Amino acid sequence: MSVLNKFKKVFKTSDDTVSPKREEKKDIKKDVPKVSSKKFDPGEMNLMLLKPHISEKATDLASNYNRYVFRVLQSANKIDIKRAVESLYGVNVVSVHIVNIRSKPRRLGRIVGSTPGYKKAIVGLKSGQRIDILPQ
Repeated sequence: MSVLNKFKKVFKTSDDTVSPKREEKKDIKKDVPKVSSKKFDPGEMNLMLLKPHISEKATDLASNYNRYVFRVLQSANKIDIKRAVESLYGVNVVSVHIVNIRSKPRRLGRIVGSTPGYKKAIVGLKSGQRIDILPQ
């Protein structure tokens, strides 16, 4: 019977004592402030943005809507991308949208392969500011 006593529920007694086997759960989440686990390193900002993504659609976004498209690391998040663009180009970023492009299967005869997947970020700037990605 001592084996089954381990699985019995322990309740509070009249003198408000709790057995050492089971203690009350404390709400720890209320005490801990939310802090980003990933720290931004200014030396890695060149590594965060791989290259500008230049296409017809990206050029249209840049000229008409003041939004620029970059290829970024797979591990990059919106906060890191915003900090990297602001520190590299000296502009104010208003919005960041992230798009994951998955790899696509390709075939050449009997050889089966795939295109590499990547992540791109569409960065919106404050009105009146611009980035020279391609020198004129």
